[in-house]
Amino acid sequence: MMKTALFSVSYAGLWGQARLDLPMFIDRTKALGYDGVMLMGKRPHASIMDIDAERRRQLRNKVEQTQIEVACIAGYTNFTAGLESMEVPIVEIQVKYVQELAQLAVDLNCRLVRLFTGYEVPGQSPAVLWGRCVDALKWCSDAVESMDVTLGIQNHHDLGLHTDAYLEMLQDINRPNVKAMYDAWSPALRGEDLYISAKKAAPFTVATTCADYVRFPRYSYVPDAVNYRRLDPDLARAVPMGEGTIDYASFFRGLKEGGFDGWANYEMCSPVRGGGDEANLDRYAKQFLAYLASIG
Repeated sequence: MMKTALFSVSYAGLWGQARLDLPMFIDRTKALGYDGVMLMGKRPHASIMDIDAERRRQLRNKVEQTQIEVACIAGYTNFTAGLESMEVPIVEIQVKYVQELAQLAVDLNCRLVRLFTGYEVPGQSPAVLWGRCVDALKWCSDAVESMDVTLGIQNHHDLGLHTDAYLEMLQDINRPNVKAMYDAWSPALRGEDLYISAKKAAPFTVATTCADYVRFPRYSYVPDAVNYRRLDPDLARAVPMGEGTIDYASFFRGLKEGGFDGWANYEMCSPVRGGGDEANLDRYAKQFLAYLASIG
């Protein structure tokens, strides 16, 4: 049975949005009708620098008293960063960060940590960057193996982005505790068939995170031609679920037919139409639940 979670990044004070601390966010999520929370693994929320043993105990008590689950701790990784300073152990630092996030997850009775792969780096071989990401994710897997924590790779960064490449990278990593956190917005913006791609990724997917967008064409004025030059890519802007261009009905149909029954998370991680005050953010969060109910 698919359960729903709200991502704390939505109320983190970023992009002009209102900011709630974690206890307030947990209360708000419960009041809105969600089953769980997805916690941002950095400041101002679930940063490993700030959440000591006492605060972890308080947060776990808060979650239990609110009768809500911690669905996922969201890590922020880029395993192709730092190539300009190879003497700095950037990958090792990130692996340790992932290990600490996994311990935080265990302390909050959660068993899922979200990760990213890496970005393309100009002048670097894509094959070398691919191998760097695969090796890093294997190290992460080994670092958390004893904790009974799953690492979920979200399909946002450049390496392993297309669905076929994404599943190929999972095969190269080949670790039972490394799974997919497959989202719709990236393949939708890039023109993949959402039903086919979702059904293909579903057997490996433990969670999906959702947001809907509209697209606006961009142009640059060319004075000599007294005309405009088309620019790529289009500008994307977040709107309430069901009001954008992403065909989530087909996406969820593909996931379900492929056997997915994990977490459906909702995020507002960019400027949203209507502004970032609490009332508008709450409206978006409620509409996500209503939209999921409407598509069955």
